[in-house]
Amino acid sequence: MRTQVVIVGAGPAGLLLGRLLENHGVETVILERRSAGYVLGRVRAGVLEQKTVELLERAGVSHRLHEEGLVHDGVELSFDGERHRIDFRALVGRTVTVYGQTEVTHDLMDARAASGAATVYEAENVSLHGFDGDSPKVRYVKDGIGHEIACDFIAGCDGFHGVSRASVPAGALQTFERVYPFGWLGLMVEKPPVSDELIYANHERGFALCSMRSRHRSRYYVQVPLDERVEDWSDDRFWDELRRRLDAETAERISTGPSMEKSIAPLRSFVAEPMRFGRLFLAGDAAHIVPPTGAKGLNLAAGDVGLLADALVEFYAERSAAGIDAYSAHALARVWAAERFSWWMTSLLHRLPDMDGFTRRIQRAEFDQLRSSEAAARAMAESYTGAFGAESVMR
Repeated sequence: MRTQVVIVGAGPAGLLLGRLLENHGVETVILERRSAGYVLGRVRAGVLEQKTVELLERAGVSHRLHEEGLVHDGVELSFDGERHRIDFRALVGRTVTVYGQTEVTHDLMDARAASGAATVYEAENVSLHGFDGDSPKVRYVKDGIGHEIACDFIAGCDGFHGVSRASVPAGALQTFERVYPFGWLGLMVEKPPVSDELIYANHERGFALCSMRSRHRSRYYVQVPLDERVEDWSDDRFWDELRRRLDAETAERISTGPSMEKSIAPLRSFVAEPMRFGRLFLAGDAAHIVPPTGAKGLNLAAGDVGLLADALVEFYAERSAAGIDAYSAHALARVWAAERFSWWMTSLLHRLPDMDGFTRRIQRAEFDQLRSSEAAARAMAESYTGAFGAESVMR
């Protein structure tokens, strides 16, 4: 088989890249080692920046997003029970939209299936070859039969544990990592959210977050040590702990119920540089991970594939390599801006293992500055909504 671009990974990054390229007549094949059902079953958050919404509009997959997504004009921060709202619309004229990553994936899958573009699920033993030259190939096994695809380019959108980054020679890659010594215990419940907007809470007992997936489904989180086990947390224990970390009014209003899903997610910051190796490009979690505190993961992945799609379309339409040559530097400028913001949010809101009185008061000073300084609040609003994007960073 031959195609123009092989995309490894059928998560939202790979599917969005495929859709954007398809809209410009660029042929793609997507390979995914899991089943379609498994991909759709992954529970992930979905706070979409305005730029991500605009990219999904460009891809032609935004109809259900606009019908069901929840547009948020701001977020609330809480410090030991004192709440303060950051008004995104008033500060930077932008919003975010709550729409689950699973729903984004569903919309992209449906669009690809309707167009008939090639996607191979349950592709085993995927391997990448020749991307340091002019004739890359991707091999895989499906139903016990080996296949090979010749292509012009390979896009590695297969996540942190995927084959794409692992295929890069060790000496060509530089990685940066910070592993945080705590995780988020999350609980999903079929109850209306306690608030119309997200509430991020810093409490002496640890971080908490009140979030949602829809008008009728809520998602709550509490910070826990990494050695905690989900099995040790009954629903009652979770609700009791969550209430302790929130202001009294919010704690009183929470609608509790039996959990639909409960899990612990570790927190990590990770960047691999560069994001291009010959004719192999890394995008999304294959190249970088951010802690979920800043709601940047899906938005960074969308930004990567938006840049990469534009670069590849330029290559085929104009025979210009300018975009693909600039891809890594352009993408990494955005990545490090998001890494900084996510690290800052994580440091501001969590109880750290070596927390002393000085560090606690620094957190308090940060919170007070966000309350009292419009410039500080605007800087947070810019970063959270993605208003401070790649173009600003590059300048």
